[in-house]
Amino acid sequence: MLDVKNIDVFYGKLQALWSVSLNLTKGDFVSLIGSNGAGKTTTLNTLIGLLRPTGGSINLKDERIDNLPSTRIVDSGLALVPEVRAIFPQMNVLDNLLVGAQIRRAWDQREATLDWVFQLFPRLKDRRKQLAGTMSGGEQQMLNVGRALMSRPEILMLDEPSLGLAPKVVSGIFDDLKRIHEEGLTILLAEQHVLHALRMSDKGYVLETGKMVLEGSSEELLNDKRVKERYIGG
Repeated sequence: MLDVKNIDVFYGKLQALWSVSLNLTKGDFVSLIGSNGAGKTTTLNTLIGLLRPTGGSINLKDERIDNLPSTRIVDSGLALVPEVRAIFPQMNVLDNLLVGAQIRRAWDQREATLDWVFQLFPRLKDRRKQLAGTMSGGEQQMLNVGRALMSRPEILMLDEPSLGLAPKVVSGIFDDLKRIHEEGLTILLAEQHVLHALRMSDKGYVLETGKMVLEGSSEELLNDKRVKERYIGG
C-alpha cells in the first residue's frame, strides 16, 4: 500500500534524512523506532506532504504522491496523528471530530464514521459537547486519533502518541491502537516506547540520525543485541 524508496529530506541546507526506505502492505502494523531527533517526525511529515523529498519516491497504492499537496494525500487514504495534539481548544469534541471529515472521501459518510469513532472511544461520545481544551491529556489524544479516523484512512500514521502521558494512560492508548488495527486498519507507529511498540507491531524499522539502520520482524528486532542495548536496556 505504501512504498517509500530512498527519500532524502532537507531543512534548508541541513539534511535530515538520507536514503530512507520503508514498505507497508495492507493490514500491517509497523513500528518506526528511534531516539528523539532520529528523524521519525521528519519521515512522517514527508509522507503526509508537509515536507518534500529532494530525492527518492513515495507511492501510495501505486500512485506517486510525493509531489501532491497534503489534502490530496489525505484524500488518497493516508492520515497522520501528529506529535503535538493540535486540537481546537475552543471547539467542542464533536466539532473537532467533524473537522477531520472535511475531505471528499469522508464527508458523505461522516455520520457512519462518527458512530464508529464513538464505538471505539465511548468517552468522546459522552463528552461530545465539552470544549476540547478542558479535557485531560489522554482524552485529547483520543480526540486527536478520532479526528484522524474521521478522514476514513486506509493507513493511519501516529507520531509519538504516548508523548507526555502518564504510564497508565499510555497503556490505554496502546490498547486503543490494537483495537483499531483489529478493525482492519493498516498502522505506521513512530514511537520512543520501543518495547511497547515492537510488542504490538508485526515488523519494525530502526531510524538513527536520519538513516534507516535496521529492519525486520518485531520479534527479530526485540531479540537484536543493538536494539536491546540502545532502546530496551539490556
